[in-house]
Amino acid sequence: MFRIEYQTQRLSLRFFVVMLVLFFFQTAFGLLLSAQHIDPALLAGTLNFNVIRTQHLNLAIFWILCGFIGTILFVGPLLSKRELAAPWLIKFLFYALLAIVAWNLCTQILAQKGIAGWWMGQPMLQEGLEYLEAGRVADVFILVGFAILCYVVLRTFPPVSQWNEIHWGLGLGVLALTLVWVFGMFFVERLDVQEYFRWYVVHYWVEGVWEVIHISLVGFLLVLLFKADVKSVGYAVFWGVSLVWLSGLIGNAHHYFWIGTPEFWQFWGSLFSALEPLPLIFCFWHIYLDAHQDGKPILNMPAFAFLLGSVVLEQVGAGILGFTMTFALTNVWSHGTWVTVSHAHLALFGTFGMLGLAAAYYAIPIMRGAANFDQRLGKLAFWLVFTGILGLGFAFAIGGTVQVYVYRTLGLDWFGGDVAPAMLFAKAMVPLFGIVFTAGVGLLTYDLLTLGLREEPAAPGEASYPVAAGWGRPLSGWETGIWLLAMWFFGGVITLGLLSFNLDTVRQGSALLPYVMGGVGYPGLLLATLFFVWRFLHSLEARGHAHLTPFAGVPAPAGTT
Repeated sequence: MFRIEYQTQRLSLRFFVVMLVLFFFQTAFGLLLSAQHIDPALLAGTLNFNVIRTQHLNLAIFWILCGFIGTILFVGPLLSKRELAAPWLIKFLFYALLAIVAWNLCTQILAQKGIAGWWMGQPMLQEGLEYLEAGRVADVFILVGFAILCYVVLRTFPPVSQWNEIHWGLGLGVLALTLVWVFGMFFVERLDVQEYFRWYVVHYWVEGVWEVIHISLVGFLLVLLFKADVKSVGYAVFWGVSLVWLSGLIGNAHHYFWIGTPEFWQFWGSLFSALEPLPLIFCFWHIYLDAHQDGKPILNMPAFAFLLGSVVLEQVGAGILGFTMTFALTNVWSHGTWVTVSHAHLALFGTFGMLGLAAAYYAIPIMRGAANFDQRLGKLAFWLVFTGILGLGFAFAIGGTVQVYVYRTLGLDWFGGDVAPAMLFAKAMVPLFGIVFTAGVGLLTYDLLTLGLREEPAAPGEASYPVAAGWGRPLSGWETGIWLLAMWFFGGVITLGLLSFNLDTVRQGSALLPYVMGGVGYPGLLLATLFFVWRFLHSLEARGHAHLTPFAGVPAPAGTT
């Protein structure tokens, strides 16, 4: 009989379900924001743009954290070979999470009505700090929640002497997840000091703590999906974590030089931010090696597709687009524009969100006993979501390039209506790609929530992708390297385009150079990404025409029978 080995793994299911629900509503808020960009009067006074944007950002953080927690709880017993410690605390954590989400949604709506919620000099209801809008009351409960997760993980793990690299990565990750949040609980009236501590949380969480947890979870999911060697994966996790913290901790300085800190941070912040793609390349290359280690069919293609999407978009969104905009001479133009928004969407959702979806597609069929689930919905959802987020990244990047030129180079009036018409083409593209993305989110939400609960059609016996034009041939390491170099080439073009805003000819009114380089670099990068992922998955599909159904007639993954 198909079943999970450790019953406390089932506690992860509730976090995956909440993840999907919050993801759906966060996407709906994003679609509404795109409509308000075109018609600013839409729902004005009922759901104002700034409140919807806040909910969109906050829900993104909440559902991604739900994915992290669900994944950690599912793989924790497999790593430790025993049940999760203190399951009652996990149940308490779940209800506390629901309460925090509800509190945050309600208090942000109060802000629209002018209810600030200050008491004894502290922002008890909401703070108004981007990404950290939760008020002081919620801050305390969030800290307690992270402490519970840290306690459960460390109590479940074996003694430290028996830890491998994945234990260390997750153990240090959940500990840092708790400790770094303390900096988000400070509130200082001086804006530059407050921003200093805010970036401690925003940056160190994402490019320090979250990256460490991400690399560790990707490593263990590779072990489960491919029965890869734990030692070789652990080696990759060790170097990935080391490089993340080496580059990310000092790389945070690329924020410092805009908040009144010493000028030398311009050099150090730019230098170490430029080194941050190194661990991402390392992670990307390891997923290629594990996927091609034995040439066997991929048994759970939706799970692997989202895992591949996570690693590739980490490379593109966090690595390449992060690289292009964090130098002082490019960031002086891109900071706070839609260029940043392009990087943020591809990096945050692409890296961390897709990891949670990959884990859900691996874990939910096991917990629901859906051994023969039809993978076609999951694969279609992946392509809708993947294409949609790349399109959104393109629209934001092109709009941001126009925004930099019209607003920051020509100095035209933002509030007088000079900038919005110039960005209209990009603003129209956002809801179009947003609809594609939302369709994918709706499809995967339905698919995952109903797996094992609905009657499944017979799984196809042939691959659903047509094998044509040689795209199904095996993918060599040499070809993979060429695709990667192509992505970085277009990233270089984008960087030169942003640097060109420093030229006198551009500052005097000629937008030819940045527009041409942006018009070549952004489409080139995103199309290369799209076709590379198609090529990668197509070559794997071609290996398994006859057997695409997961878990049927093959040994169960580690931790299952």
